[in-house]
Amino acid sequence: MTPPKPSWLTSVPKPRDIRRTQVLDKGMGRHQVEDMLEIAGELIDLVKLGWGTALVTNGVADKIDVYRDAGVDVCLGGTLLEVYNRRGEVDLFEEYISGLGLTHVEVSDGTIDLPLAEKLALISRFADDYTVYSEVGQKDPEVVVTPAKWVAAINAELEAGATKVILEGRESGTAGMYRTSGEIRMGLIDEILEAGIRPERLVFETPNKASQTWFIKHIGVDVNLANIAPDDVISLETLRLGLRADTLIDIHGR
Repeated sequence: MTPPKPSWLTSVPKPRDIRRTQVLDKGMGRHQVEDMLEIAGELIDLVKLGWGTALVTNGVADKIDVYRDAGVDVCLGGTLLEVYNRRGEVDLFEEYISGLGLTHVEVSDGTIDLPLAEKLALISRFADDYTVYSEVGQKDPEVVVTPAKWVAAINAELEAGATKVILEGRESGTAGMYRTSGEIRMGLIDEILEAGIRPERLVFETPNKASQTWFIKHIGVDVNLANIAPDDVISLETLRLGLRADTLIDIHGR
């Protein structure tokens, strides 16, 4: 018999609009996926098959079925759509994701030079049939985008039909909303929030404990976080619940 959990151990049932945990799958095998879902499936809302890994992963359709059966949504990395778009083959991309039975699409421009109007058109196109997560921010760590441009892009992409906007951080946490040192551009985050963009419409890429902790402390336990490593799902939940030293005082007080 499983002992009862304390009443203060709060959770938000699926499907969640807040406190979302989005995992980055860089090429896990079926058994790895099954092990992760066995211990943490209820904590995971969406899995992104990173960049273009889906095209070179054996048994990718079967793996997606495992996620789907566990109530976890799947999307492909936005970089893959950038590749198809660069080659003028967006129709083929849509055929591919339709064949995989996917319901979510990530639209990004972190690598290619994509005019905002064209990006917004892509968002609108896919929003008719899919849940669209757009992504703002550059993958090149040398490219610094002003906060005003971040705010304008986020608002425009939400208006075009994006369900949520992801703030770029890469799996390294050294680009987009991070400096090359890994330091969070705190002023950028504050300006985005002060512009009136609601946190629940945003997803922050936080690939390590330091960034996860900062966003939980700065925005709250219900913040949506992405690029979570499979091995860090349980760890992240303990941060949200104050079951780890990094957030214990913040959540449970002194």
